[in-house]
Amino acid sequence: MKRRWFAHPVLSLLTGAVWLLLQGSVTVATLLWAVILGLGLPWLAGPFLNPGTRLHAWGRALQLLGVVLWDIVVANLAVAWLALNPASRPQPAWVRVPLDIRHPNGTVLLAAIITTTPGTVSCVIEQARPGRETPAILVHALNCTDPAALVAEIKSRYEAPLREIFE
Repeated sequence: MKRRWFAHPVLSLLTGAVWLLLQGSVTVATLLWAVILGLGLPWLAGPFLNPGTRLHAWGRALQLLGVVLWDIVVANLAVAWLALNPASRPQPAWVRVPLDIRHPNGTVLLAAIITTTPGTVSCVIEQARPGRETPAILVHALNCTDPAALVAEIKSRYEAPLREIFE
């Protein structure tokens, strides 16, 4: 299979932009290096990258990004309160979240979002197979008094938008 120089344009643009941000100044030399790295690194990594995924709802993706960033801030405060408050009695729990999303990248992104939000960690992605009707993510929550509410929140805040974006 023949490799193309601009096979991953978003990755090329992001690589060049990150290089410019890391340099802290824009000169002819840094622009030249940004172009070289932006084209060269994705070309070198090309055999290891999948062909890419087509997103169906860019606006929804940006909205989800805002929700996730907000949830990370709120969850950090909640975890800090649990850790610093001597009267707190966290109730850890393992919760199985059945999945409606079927796109593999959407499933992995959902697991990453759950893990990035302090207080929860996704540990296992169970694939659908005979004997198990639906795939699921196994989530460990630091403080969960209502597992059904946690499942509903994950499905509505993260999984539903991901389904719109990927499927």
